[in-house]
Amino acid sequence: MEDVPVVKPTGQKYKYATDIPTSITTPDRVETRIGTLEFFDGFPTQETVELVYNNLDFMRGMETFLTTMPAASLYAMRQGYRDLGVSRNNQIFITENLLDSRALFLTANTESVYFGGWLDLREGPVVVESPPNTLGMVDDFFFRYVTDLGNAGPDKGQGGKFLFLPPDWEGDVPEGYFTYRSPTYGNWIFWRGFLVNRDPAPAVKSAKEKVRIYPLAKPEERDTMQFDNSSGMYTNTIHANNIDYYREIQEVINEEPASAFSPEILGLLAAIGVKKGQEFNPDARLLKILEEAVAVGNATARAISFRARDPRAYYYEKSAWHTAFIGGSHEFLKPSGGRDLEARTLFHYPYTAVTPAMALKMVGVGSQYGVATVDSEGNYLDGGKTYRVTLPKGIPAKDFWSFCVYDPQTRSMLQTPGTVYPSLSSAAGDVQPNKDGSYTVWFGPEAPEGKENNWVQTVPGKGWFTALRLYGPLEAWFDKTWRPGEIELIQK
Repeated sequence: MEDVPVVKPTGQKYKYATDIPTSITTPDRVETRIGTLEFFDGFPTQETVELVYNNLDFMRGMETFLTTMPAASLYAMRQGYRDLGVSRNNQIFITENLLDSRALFLTANTESVYFGGWLDLREGPVVVESPPNTLGMVDDFFFRYVTDLGNAGPDKGQGGKFLFLPPDWEGDVPEGYFTYRSPTYGNWIFWRGFLVNRDPAPAVKSAKEKVRIYPLAKPEERDTMQFDNSSGMYTNTIHANNIDYYREIQEVINEEPASAFSPEILGLLAAIGVKKGQEFNPDARLLKILEEAVAVGNATARAISFRARDPRAYYYEKSAWHTAFIGGSHEFLKPSGGRDLEARTLFHYPYTAVTPAMALKMVGVGSQYGVATVDSEGNYLDGGKTYRVTLPKGIPAKDFWSFCVYDPQTRSMLQTPGTVYPSLSSAAGDVQPNKDGSYTVWFGPEAPEGKENNWVQTVPGKGWFTALRLYGPLEAWFDKTWRPGEIELIQK
């Protein structure tokens, strides 16, 4: 600070001077985690000004990644659908032969018939005829809940007609529909159908016969539906973790009305150059900062998702089993009314589908999940090693239970050399119980001798994590009188 003149006290106290609390003044030099900050009587030096502005841009870039992740996730989802040829309201993808590891979908399962598409409300209200006995939902372009369809919806699993209004609709609203106004023009619509005796055909047949999507103003288009079988096909529905992330968000902002987002979010985005109607084109300085910001944001999301520090995430003390929904709020709200920021990130980075049905206690209905990323010693799960987990007798699943393994890089099904279905399900009928009625499941690159029916393959050189799913969860899951064993390392 040789060039910074020192303000020397004169020792003189002026007539109208008062005592100045040191808590409101700034020293000439402050040591911080971003470096030394220097001042002349409170004025920051030019070097300090540059340092703090670079840091401010970094913080806003990182916060953009964590805050707008829901929108980026659905941008990628829509792009994945488009790559499958599903781009119009009357086009639906359907996994006629179930979903497998060739498609990149966040923590999908191998036991459901997935079908859905993208609702575009820019030309006016859209009618959706929903089939019976499904778990379906609509979320807006910021992954905010609009409504459930099917078993958890207002039709109570009987099927029914839904009407979706665009955010600026001022016309008539006819009776006879379950009617919802979305804050955004773009909306994700999605159903899960159920196997019947391990057969997806009944759910596929029901979807094709019952799902109809058409403009309210053009009922003649009701029978123009197109169903595309996406089983076995590659597509990527996962947002970027590099500078392209901001370009994905730019597309969402360009398409949607400002009213769909809070002024705080729009201001955050504008601060790093993401503005409606403008190209995202940062200069060399900002580009370098944002490349680092998205990298740290990505690392932060991974820490929150795979090593949650919030004790509420864990079902039991000293256990790896954790939930995807912390706090029981599909809006990620704390009892105080504040947003639960880490809970939101923990959900949106590895998972999809925002609905109250995922967060509420519903005995015997839907499904519940326990996720584990580490073994009983707290070490990440290694695909080159062999592990086992025991589920005690009386597994609280009215319908069936399953394990599926996932790749920590993609948060999608793990691609293994032996199968495109990296899972195990009690519904298959060949999982062998122990003599006491419990079940032991093995994970590793090769099946232990005689355990082939109770084994899920992993891949040497890759990590993995798993989800235990209970379909038709019973009270013992919710009151925790039943507890799964921890995943134990057997062979290094």
